[in-house]
Amino acid sequence: MQIDIYSDIVCPWCYVGKRRLERALTSVGGDIHVTWRPFQLNPTMPLGGMDRSTYLKAKFGSLEAFGHMEEQLLTAGTEERIPFAFEKIQRTPNTFAAHRLVWYAEQLGRQDSAVESLFQGYFTEGVDIGSMSVLGQLAGRAGLDVAAVESFLHSEDGTAEVKAEEAVGRRLGIRGVPYFVLNGSIAISGAQTSDIFVSAMKKALTG
Repeated sequence: MQIDIYSDIVCPWCYVGKRRLERALTSVGGDIHVTWRPFQLNPTMPLGGMDRSTYLKAKFGSLEAFGHMEEQLLTAGTEERIPFAFEKIQRTPNTFAAHRLVWYAEQLGRQDSAVESLFQGYFTEGVDIGSMSVLGQLAGRAGLDVAAVESFLHSEDGTAEVKAEEAVGRRLGIRGVPYFVLNGSIAISGAQTSDIFVSAMKKALTG
């Protein structure tokens, strides 16, 4: 079975969804291939990113409005053993380079490790994943060659491919992430519970 996950690295629910899917995969077993696909929540974000407080005020109207969602995320994070540290995040980055890194890692069979490293770096350490050097360091943690990654990121390689993959998501009508597509036919929107993933995977396998 093929599972395509449309996601953005700055989406905390995508990190939660990753954990819940992983638990479901362990339960179901079998030959299941997972591919992470790009979806920029903020495609017009300046390349240098922007101050996180300014971003949150613009997106949610006030920091207080985001506070309620933050409480939900902290609870979900505790359940999924994700130590969210939102207070450490100073900037909301442009994530296109991070998506190119995820695409690059797929070519080398290290995509899941790269995605995990990016989520961990951003949400638990507050690093700037819009920085090429930071992306190189996080790729190194995922078992990739840092020099090769930095060379890739400073080229145009993968740019057309990532844009094309993102365009597929837009054509599917995706408006929010995470968004899971099982065998190209069954779609799951949001970080659903593991039970829902298990049920959907069993349906996809028998369908």
